[in-house]
Amino acid sequence: MADKPINLNKARKARARAEARARADENAVRFGQSKRQKAQRDAQGAARISRLDGHRRDDDG
Repeated sequence: MADKPINLNKARKARARAEARARADENAVRFGQSKRQKAQRDAQGAARISRLDGHRRDDDG
């Protein structure tokens, strides 16, 4: 016999947490973007907004 009884609820939850963390790590590798890619995407978005704002017409009458 084991020295201590095992709490099955804690064991089940720990296993679920480990599986979720492994799944999250796998998704980060598959779908994640590097810091450089995120910065480039944000810069391109800002450039698009700036370009769009530059084409606005003023309706002063």
